[in-house]
Amino acid sequence: MPRGQKSKLRAREKRRQAREEHEGVEGAEASVAEEEKSVSSSSPDFNENPQRSCASGKPCDQQKPGKAPSSTAATAAASSTISHEGTTSHVDEKPNVSQAEGSTENRERSPVENKAPMLVCYLLYKYQNKQPITKADMLRNVIQTDMNHFPEILKRASKDLELLFGLDLKEVNPNRNLYVLINKLKLSCNARVNDNTGLPNTGLLMTVLAVIFSKGNCATEKYVWKVLNMMGVYDGEEHFICGEPRKLLTVDWVKEKYLEYRQVPNSDPPRYQFLWGPRAYDETSKMKVLEFWAKIHQTVPSDFPPLYAEALRDEEERAQARVATRARTAAIASIRSRAISSSFSCPK
Repeated sequence: MPRGQKSKLRAREKRRQAREEHEGVEGAEASVAEEEKSVSSSSPDFNENPQRSCASGKPCDQQKPGKAPSSTAATAAASSTISHEGTTSHVDEKPNVSQAEGSTENRERSPVENKAPMLVCYLLYKYQNKQPITKADMLRNVIQTDMNHFPEILKRASKDLELLFGLDLKEVNPNRNLYVLINKLKLSCNARVNDNTGLPNTGLLMTVLAVIFSKGNCATEKYVWKVLNMMGVYDGEEHFICGEPRKLLTVDWVKEKYLEYRQVPNSDPPRYQFLWGPRAYDETSKMKVLEFWAKIHQTVPSDFPPLYAEALRDEEERAQARVATRARTAAIASIRSRAISSSFSCPK
């Protein structure tokens, strides 16, 4: 892609992201205002043992090995699934994850490594209880003596929340250092949680949608599990975020129309594949999913040229569809208005 065209695409991308972020923050400010009316900004229940306040009741940093790898390990594993050309690349086996985790076992954990998981738990606690999030609360209840590392800890925790739970941490009031967690899908998807833990599954869903998109909008079941295995999610094994993954992918999300699960035509023995469901198309977009995937890779969507080009086409088609819908709505409203006016007019 020519350098000039690439620069224009990135500029366009930044303008669109800024517009969407502004709209999202405005809505978040309204929801925070409502929450502040009914809930105190402090959370005494959390103070005693913040690292045990995940919905599962287990310390965030003491999950079983292999079942819930750190986001760093999950990112390292998942990032090998798509090359920067937007096509599938070689996927290594599980040693990538164990190597990422094992590298920290023989040294003392830094303040960032120690406090980021605790802050994730604290923020999830606030999210589940619909409580406002302030910098003062985070410093007092979690960071404590590591205040000098707060920016790094907050950055790491924000990435973990996005990757694992599909939640964006936004500062909605800089003057008061007030933050809010926003689900990356539309509000109707906020109910997409693990029934046992109450934790949102949006991050896992966005990952699956990204894998499907990267494989030409149709990914084999075998390949989807290959990627999920590298993130510590295994067929038939309970996971602390998503519960039983097979049921979630092939039953729950299919029933809710986020995914379609079909047999590969003419496959013998039968093989299956995943596609986006109609609700996924309605509640997110290829561009949003690509942005999520790019963040995992610590890059930008335009660094995946074929996928980015397809996502741009999808954005343009959606924009045209919205314009057409508004035009139809306006035409119908005009016809109804004239009909009502004529019905009240009396012939002389």
